[in-house]
Amino acid sequence: MLTSLPVSIYDPPRLQILRFAIITQCSRILTTPPLCENHMTEAPLPHPSVFLGQQRLKVIRGYRVHEQRTPSQDIHVITPSQTIGPFFGVGLVRPGDEDLACKQPRGARAEGTPIIIQGQVMDENGKPVRKALIEVWQANRWGKYEHPDDTTQAPLDPNFKGWGRALTDSQGRYTFRSIKPGAYPNPGYDNWMRPPHVHFSLFAAGLMQRLITQMYFPGEEYNDIDPILNGVEDLRARASLIARRMPDEPEGTQVYQFDIVLRGSQETPFFVEGK
Repeated sequence: MLTSLPVSIYDPPRLQILRFAIITQCSRILTTPPLCENHMTEAPLPHPSVFLGQQRLKVIRGYRVHEQRTPSQDIHVITPSQTIGPFFGVGLVRPGDEDLACKQPRGARAEGTPIIIQGQVMDENGKPVRKALIEVWQANRWGKYEHPDDTTQAPLDPNFKGWGRALTDSQGRYTFRSIKPGAYPNPGYDNWMRPPHVHFSLFAAGLMQRLITQMYFPGEEYNDIDPILNGVEDLRARASLIARRMPDEPEGTQVYQFDIVLRGSQETPFFVEGK
């Protein structure tokens, strides 16, 4: 075993330090037991994720002290995220929430062509998604939103609520009643008319954030030139945003089918939520 090397008290101090370092390192090499072949699996190093960054760094001489490195207070622990739902359905959707065309149940109705929007929410395997919370909002027949940020000159309808909420049933089905929305000019852009459409927001168990999409009506003149709709390059995906016209109700109410697929090759296009 290597224990020492000849040392002279007359050697320069730098050489003495170097000799001592060599002796120490060689001793460590010779006395350390060899690693087994599968040492990484038997004694893995701690994963970096175990260091949560909740402790303040120590003050080290030579490093400038500042709030980012050595904060004066303990670091806040980030609240972990969880999936959305399942929902406690009692009171979540009130009677009349599925009707956008009146502000009170059985109250006066908004002007315009009455419509029904119905559909089914499914996963990638075609299985229905029950208890998904769907919220919708749209403009009135003149293309005016019931919202203070809509400063266009189009008239408001005193009976038009303009938003709705519904939970899917055990088969993933939902239904809304409304009036067909009108087209409107997109503020801040020249020659951009938005075709009639309905905004959809969807929450469901297993989702980390809500999903946003838009439903369009078949045969509208502005569909083919709308930058948002035509921004979906895949033709199949784009077509899935256009509702299917179903047979009208006996009293003349137009019925539209709009199915939503959450994942997979048939996934409905979803949009980034605006700020």
